[in-house]
Amino acid sequence: MNLVLMGLPGAGKGTQAEKIVAQYGVPHISTGDMFRAAMKDGTELGLKAKSFMDKGELVPDEVTIGIVGERLSKEDCEKGFLLDGFPRTVPQAEALEKILADLNKNIDYVINIDVKIDVLMERLTGRRICKDCGATYHLVFNPPSKEGICDRCGGELYQRADDNAETVQNRLDVNVKQAQPLLDFYQSKGYLRTINGLQEINKVFGEVEQLLGDLI
Repeated sequence: MNLVLMGLPGAGKGTQAEKIVAQYGVPHISTGDMFRAAMKDGTELGLKAKSFMDKGELVPDEVTIGIVGERLSKEDCEKGFLLDGFPRTVPQAEALEKILADLNKNIDYVINIDVKIDVLMERLTGRRICKDCGATYHLVFNPPSKEGICDRCGGELYQRADDNAETVQNRLDVNVKQAQPLLDFYQSKGYLRTINGLQEINKVFGEVEQLLGDLI
């Protein structure tokens, strides 16, 4: 099964990716992992990517696409893969189709974990972290026993700067603007399947299993 996983920050994409990999044994391929592996292996493309990342610059599409092509041609992808974080744009999606065609593969499904923006705001702004031991809490889903105090060590809990409402809203706005053309592209291709991410985690995965049942 050849899958692309999409979802806005806070939608639970990482959790579902872990479950898919555990259940179906396909490699979870994220952009960051690919870059790190290519750099560690010292491949030509990996070294090119490193030269941009070391300067704090975005890695150009041609380098990213080349690294994706290298990764998908590896033996562990013969029975399928789960792509996460790539593609991010329609040109990257078109390049991915060419890569897969050269490998005699095609995408089975693009799975989009859909959650309303107001719920994502609640999820992303509710995180609190202990200043002393680093334990993580959530005001709604995993609150501390005593407000503002860590259960584990009694340390003070704080909110990271990138978890405040304004920053989270900006982050979501950017992601929505980036994702919509890609969702439209995959909808037109017939690959897109949208799953309700508002449900309990195992119910979300139940929908994923139902979708993937015909690929086994």
